[in-house]
Amino acid sequence: MSETAALPDSMQDLIAEVSGALAHRPKLARMFARCFPNTLQTTITRLSDGTTFVITGDIPAMWLRDSAAQVRPYLALAAADAQIADLLEGVVRRQMRYILHDPYANAFNEAPNGRGHQSDQTEMSALVWERKYEVDSLCYSVQLAYLLWQATGRTSHFDQTFRDAAQAIVQLWRREQRHHDGSPYRFERANTIPIDTLSHGGQGSPVAETGMTWSGFRPSDDSCTYGYLVPANMFAVVALGYLAQIAAQALGEPALAAESRQLRDAIDAGIQTYAKVEHPRHGTIYAYETDGRGNYNLMDDANVPSLLSLPYLGYCAKDDPVYLNTRAFVLSTDNPYFFRGAVAEGIGSPHTPKGYIWHIALAMQGLTAADPAERERILGLLERTDAGAELMHEGFSADDPSKFTRPWFAWANSLFSELVLEYCGYHLPRASASP
Repeated sequence: MSETAALPDSMQDLIAEVSGALAHRPKLARMFARCFPNTLQTTITRLSDGTTFVITGDIPAMWLRDSAAQVRPYLALAAADAQIADLLEGVVRRQMRYILHDPYANAFNEAPNGRGHQSDQTEMSALVWERKYEVDSLCYSVQLAYLLWQATGRTSHFDQTFRDAAQAIVQLWRREQRHHDGSPYRFERANTIPIDTLSHGGQGSPVAETGMTWSGFRPSDDSCTYGYLVPANMFAVVALGYLAQIAAQALGEPALAAESRQLRDAIDAGIQTYAKVEHPRHGTIYAYETDGRGNYNLMDDANVPSLLSLPYLGYCAKDDPVYLNTRAFVLSTDNPYFFRGAVAEGIGSPHTPKGYIWHIALAMQGLTAADPAERERILGLLERTDAGAELMHEGFSADDPSKFTRPWFAWANSLFSELVLEYCGYHLPRASASP
């Protein structure tokens, strides 16, 4: 769909309703009217097989994570608009096919055309654009399938492909609990920066067995310093809860439900045992990464899953004491990727220049804020840092928002739209970690 094509009536109606609710904030209303349809207008292709291909924006490939996050706000329309629900089901169906093709890959081509990073030293195929293994990629696909069910009641996407993909996910996460003992996954990229490849012959740095599941890369597509990425494991706990509920209630597969719960509990026990750190100023907090060998990476990244996003993911409540301590840490200069400048302050990423804040992180701060005043402040900051585009970007300079990365970044537009929808009283379907 082009940017000039007519939007579905349901989307036009919702934009009009939100614009009315934001009559006192005309710029915020204009930004929502541009950001909310952006994914539909610029990134989606409906294919002849009934599936939906979603590019991430300025890269012509489909990331499992990004595509799920990009379409998530459209769950607000899916219950009343069958065509939107069909579109979302098409995303789920395509994602599950990709997962069955290669559950270690993070991004895929529309067809097996050999585009992307084919020279990487890993088990590439012509359908795979990039094969950086990220736990969150699989979590997002499960989450979208579950939330579509919750929003619409439809179960047609829980077909045999979904069943096989669900089993593949559980098996992979269980295998990667013992990454250095039996994982077939290796990844190396020649002539690049260290965060674009894995050390130790493509295996990553050594880890001890903890119950958590190993991840090679973060949701930024940067390599992990230590192999247990804590927020990704927390998201896996939630996703396994989703799978257990789907298996028990929609698939009629009690064995898969039991296996999902067992793995969920093992990963969560590992988190609670190995991922907590005593910080001298903030008390008990969650580390961003650990190796189970006594090493911790104390930081947070703008990309989701992040430590900031834990209530949004459904791992804990906004008032959870350890989360509140962790939130205070990640929103302070004790977090090496929290930047404060002349115009803005917020969380950035080693993926972008030092001093650059991400709109995704600001939107997430608003979505997880317990204090309405903090959410109001974040909305005002988002209004002031769009560089006049009325769209979101990736990272922008905390001193000068006219300096930014990625003018076309659909994930950021979608997460901003979620924040505005919540602000206006529209609540997307969510669930806790335990079914």
